[in-house]
Amino acid sequence: MATSSDWAVEATGLVKIFGDNRAVDGVDLRVRTGSVYGVLGPNGAGKTTVIRMLATLLRPDAGHATVFGHDVQHEAQIVRQLIGVTGQYASVDETLSATENLVLFSRLNGLGRAESRAKANELLEEFGLTAAAKRPLKNFSGGMRRRLDLAASLISQPPLIFLDEPTTGLDPRTRSQMWDTIRRLVSTGSTVLLTTQYLDEADQLADRIAVIDTGRVVAEGTADELKSSVGKSSLQLRLVNPADRDDAVRAIRSVLGVDVTLSPEAARITAPMQDPDRITDLLVALREQNISLTELAVQKPTLDEVFLTLTGHGVETDAATQPDASETPKGRVNA
Repeated sequence: MATSSDWAVEATGLVKIFGDNRAVDGVDLRVRTGSVYGVLGPNGAGKTTVIRMLATLLRPDAGHATVFGHDVQHEAQIVRQLIGVTGQYASVDETLSATENLVLFSRLNGLGRAESRAKANELLEEFGLTAAAKRPLKNFSGGMRRRLDLAASLISQPPLIFLDEPTTGLDPRTRSQMWDTIRRLVSTGSTVLLTTQYLDEADQLADRIAVIDTGRVVAEGTADELKSSVGKSSLQLRLVNPADRDDAVRAIRSVLGVDVTLSPEAARITAPMQDPDRITDLLVALREQNISLTELAVQKPTLDEVFLTLTGHGVETDAATQPDASETPKGRVNA
């Protein structure tokens, strides 16, 4: 049975209101220590507002939250010593070099001059920025800035890291590098609470996912649990000869006892996979009828289907690179 020490974050009934906008409307979260917890939702859903309340940057209008057992309102100074926050916008100084930025943040975190330079060099190496260490940030790519911003958040080596849409606007290669960095952080003992509007990012990284829409958690669980909640896996077959379609459909109905869906070109057949043990029987039946396949695949429901089912709309919005509607640009919290 889980104890309070097992949870990096525990939040109950968090509410935040901006004028007439109830940006967060009773959010509950429990983030297990040593895990990646994903908060998935479209822009304006309230993801960033939740992060800011947990990071002591906003005071909740209602509800209660703790970080490693410390109340975010009444023990804010202690909480700030336990967390690092990377917002949607880099909070580094573009007129300074990468090294100068990291030395500056190290000094603000209480490190001495020599220790600050050593920490800066260590982080530049970790994030693959050593070659660009002396270059002004105004000449950095978006991906390099995001990596530097994350590096600055780790100066105090916090046990809990809040990443607010860390890969928004990055190219696929840089996003993959950021994913590898996040995995390394967790493997060395950190806990990560990650907000994202990218379905594949939540699927790839998160041990558990909370789906937020209009300020509320509409579902929570592992990626597989969320996918299973909206339907079972499907079996996809592609025929060598489309003329075998009718015989293949009859075999599927006879062996699996399910109806099928045909692709427009009639060469691909999709059937609900209610009993995986019967797939071998189906393959034997198809072989006995000399029906050849070019493709056999099992397709699980996607997180996109989960989101559509739960909310009635997709997770992406036209403002894919904009912050939540209720937000202002964020800074970083480190002790």
